[in-house]
Amino acid sequence: MKQEQTTWGRAARAAFPYTLPVMAGYVCIGIAFGLMLRAAGYGVWWAAAMSLLVYTGAGQIMAVPLMAAGAPLGRVALLTAVIDLRHLVYGLSMLDRLHGLPWRQKLYLIFGLTDETYALLAGVHPPEEMDRGRFYTAITALDQCYWVAGSVAGSLFGSLLTADLTGMDFAMTALFLAILTEQWREKKNRLPALLGLGIAAASLAMVGAERMLIPALVGVVSLTLALRDPIEASAGPEKGGGSHGT
Repeated sequence: MKQEQTTWGRAARAAFPYTLPVMAGYVCIGIAFGLMLRAAGYGVWWAAAMSLLVYTGAGQIMAVPLMAAGAPLGRVALLTAVIDLRHLVYGLSMLDRLHGLPWRQKLYLIFGLTDETYALLAGVHPPEEMDRGRFYTAITALDQCYWVAGSVAGSLFGSLLTADLTGMDFAMTALFLAILTEQWREKKNRLPALLGLGIAAASLAMVGAERMLIPALVGVVSLTLALRDPIEASAGPEKGGGSHGT
């Protein structure tokens, strides 16, 4: 048991520096979510429970006005599922990285796969001689801890904040762009990013911002699957080390 705890501790220490940008973004956006939830009449336990059990940033924020208006739970769940359809694309590209991991780790990694966590997992590699499953799980768990901490802090201490929070919701977008920029600089194969950008731009032009999500997702999945062999061939061997054993 001691060896198990030490291994998880090493994984958390190794993962922590990579998650610092996510911590800055998640704490800020989590505070905004906690503030919204408190203003809608829901206490700190709601903030903690939603961030622990639902854990979908955009979906949680979207759910607050619906809950305040008394919308049926089924409608809230359906809209949340639509917003998170993009995770299907993330999951397809993570199949190789999750292959061979224990099922408990797979379940949590699937549950905790947010935009920013995906960007980290897709761009970093475990240190040499470190179990990749525990390293990926540590990144995912740390990111969720930041979100939970921000949500609870916003609910508990939101009334003490006097600063103007207008525009704070852009912090998540800025964070994702920063991570994407770093990956763009490190990755030699940029075809997947260009495909995604082109399909998103085409969907925006064709159906507008309000309806672009589903067509863009369908287009990205379809083209990625159709061009999987050329994409993998052009990528070559990945940089970085790390044990790929379990």
